[in-house]
Amino acid sequence: MIKVGDKLPAVKLMEYVDVATEGCSVGPNPVDVAAATQGKTIALFGLPGAFTPTCSAKHVPGYVAKFDELKAAGVDEIWCVSVNDAFVMGAWARDQKTDNKVRMLGDGSADFAKGTGLTLDLTARGMGLRANRFSMLVKDGVVKTLNIEAPGKFEVSDADTLLAQAKA
Repeated sequence: MIKVGDKLPAVKLMEYVDVATEGCSVGPNPVDVAAATQGKTIALFGLPGAFTPTCSAKHVPGYVAKFDELKAAGVDEIWCVSVNDAFVMGAWARDQKTDNKVRMLGDGSADFAKGTGLTLDLTARGMGLRANRFSMLVKDGVVKTLNIEAPGKFEVSDADTLLAQAKA
C-alpha cells in the first residue's frame, strides 16, 4: 500500500472535458499522473463511485466549497479519482457543478487504485473492484500526507482535514 514519501503510480487516468480549451480537446483525454503532478501540489481524493450517496452529498461538495481556501494554502489543483469511466466522471462533474475547481478523473480499469493499493472489493454489492475512500496531499508526484477511511466511514478524507494538512 502506498505511504507518505512514495511516488504516485505511473498510470494514466481519463478526463472528460465538455468545452475545448488550449491543450485540452473535447472528449476523454488521458492524464499522465507523473507528468500532471510534476512541479505541482495536488489535493487528491478518491472514493468508491460517482453518484453514490456519501460521495455526492459530502465528499465532492466539500472540496468544491473549500477550493479557494485550498488554493490559498498552496494547492495548485484538486483531483477526484474514482473507478468509473471518463464519461461518467464528466456527467458527475456537471451534476456536482465542479466548474473547473475539481478535476474529475476516471480510473476505469482501477489501475491507479491497484497501483496505490487503495482498493475496495465491492463485488458482493455488485460494484466490483473500487477505490477505497481516501485523501492525500501530493507534491511533485510524492505523497506528503495520506488519510485512509475505515470501511463505511467518512471521517478523515474530507476537505477540512486535507486543508488543515495543507496549511501545516
